[in-house]
Amino acid sequence: MNMSFLQELFSTITQRDALLRRRSGVRTEVSHRHLIGACQALLESDGEASSIALASRALEIYSRLDREEKQRFFAHLATDFSADPERIDRAYEAYRDSRDNQALNTLFIACEPRRQELLRRLNLPSGGTHELVHMREDLLAALRDSPQLKAIDADFAHLFGSWFNRGFLVLKRIDWNTPAVILEKIIRYEAVHEIRDWDDLRRRLDARDRRCFAFFHPAIGDEPLIFVEVALCQGLPDQIQAILASDHYEIDDPESADTAAFFGISNCQTGLRGISFGNFLIKQVVQELKQELPSLRHFVTLSPVPGFREWLEAQHDDPDSPLEPDAAEALEHLGDPDWHLDAARAERLKGVIMPLAAHYLLKEKNAKGLPLNAVSRFHLGNGAQLHRINWLGDTSTKGLRQSAGLMVNYLYVLEEIERNHEQYTTNATIASSSSVRDLGRRARKLLKGETAK
Repeated sequence: MNMSFLQELFSTITQRDALLRRRSGVRTEVSHRHLIGACQALLESDGEASSIALASRALEIYSRLDREEKQRFFAHLATDFSADPERIDRAYEAYRDSRDNQALNTLFIACEPRRQELLRRLNLPSGGTHELVHMREDLLAALRDSPQLKAIDADFAHLFGSWFNRGFLVLKRIDWNTPAVILEKIIRYEAVHEIRDWDDLRRRLDARDRRCFAFFHPAIGDEPLIFVEVALCQGLPDQIQAILASDHYEIDDPESADTAAFFGISNCQTGLRGISFGNFLIKQVVQELKQELPSLRHFVTLSPVPGFREWLEAQHDDPDSPLEPDAAEALEHLGDPDWHLDAARAERLKGVIMPLAAHYLLKEKNAKGLPLNAVSRFHLGNGAQLHRINWLGDTSTKGLRQSAGLMVNYLYVLEEIERNHEQYTTNATIASSSSVRDLGRRARKLLKGETAK
């Protein structure tokens, strides 16, 4: 018997039953206790067909819980479905005595929390994978108030890392002929530069100087996981407004482009946060573009610097501010929403902000010793070079608010990607151009205690 057929059959039955319950108007109250009971029954099930039905029932109960009941369910997952300490002790004692592979495997199995097997079984029904992605989204929200749930998140991340590995991902080009249901999701999920309407979307997808690619997963269907928008240019772009303009075309013929600029990368599924797709996406898109347009020589981003304006203001407002008085005085002008329209004021701010931006990107680190800026961590971790900081690269309200108007080019040099990635992951070494390093040295004159060299 074909088990995929059985899976679809039982999934159809359980979906039909759930639909009939909804249509009948009979909505019995459910709580986290009902869900715990359904999960226990699922773990005790021996047959695949019955497990599919039980998993569908458990997921249906979960979908009806409110936020508080979901948090109670997660709390029980952390305690009632963890590994058995006594079983671990027995397995460890057996391994300590024998030191053989069989005892080691028994110890490994004993150390695995029961909730991992529960999640595997919840993944059995059709649509189960997407339901679990939504479940992790709820869990990430609950983590803010309940950090003790981190162990559960580690289990999700462990399993998702396998289920969403590169071998299962499908790259598709998104264009104006893509089904409307997917195009609507591209509009909704765009996280970097808002897509205003369908005309704006068509400009980004259907123009001769644009490309868009997305990763999909067979278990999630037409839900994109991540997508990237690309502008074909001559030379490296330094300003986003021209790229987003509805009436501006950088090139007339794609064959004349020498640069592919990634100007928007959006993760679509919050529940897959921390599961890396971006590095695979960029590398495969580069391969696709090189095959289509052999004339392309440069692959570069035009990226925002979210958090930089906040960091800048924190330095300015700190009673023990490291800023020299002249630099602090210049930054007072940032309070004027139209500062970028005043040429003299903007020029004075440029002399302060550009060096401080280089310092921020090169020197400011998080608790793990990695760049404070998340966008920088993403591209540097993928093997890119911090190539250029662009003054007034984004003069939109959002760009001025989050990045003080700056945008950054991260350059992907194909021959250097692996070396840059290895040096970054091993030593947190930031690959950067001489122009960025020069700006970083200039920042020493603006910060107390820093020595200019």
